[in-house]
Amino acid sequence: MTDTLGMLLTITLLIVAAIAIVAAVVTVYAKVPLEKKYDSAGGGLGGSFEAVWMPSAHEAGMERDRQTKRTAPAPAPGDPPSRIDGDRIVLDI
Repeated sequence: MTDTLGMLLTITLLIVAAIAIVAAVVTVYAKVPLEKKYDSAGGGLGGSFEAVWMPSAHEAGMERDRQTKRTAPAPAPGDPPSRIDGDRIVLDI
C-alpha cells in the first residue's frame, strides 16, 4: 500500500513540476516586447511555433518585416524638397 501511495505522490509531484515549468516559460515569454520577439526574420524552430500558437502575432511580425523592407518612393523631378518642421524633417509621400 505504501509503495502505491509513494508512486502516486511521485507522479503527482512530477506533473505539478511540469505544469509549473510550462507556466513559468509562458509567463516570461509573454512579457517580452514584440520588438524583441521578432527582431529576426522569424525563421527556424521558434518561427514555426509562433505560427502555430500565436498566428496573429506571427502575421503581424511578417507584415512588419514586409513594410520594413519596402523602399520609399523616389521624388519626381520638380517636386519640392521635404519641409523642415521645427527639429523634424517631414517627408511628404
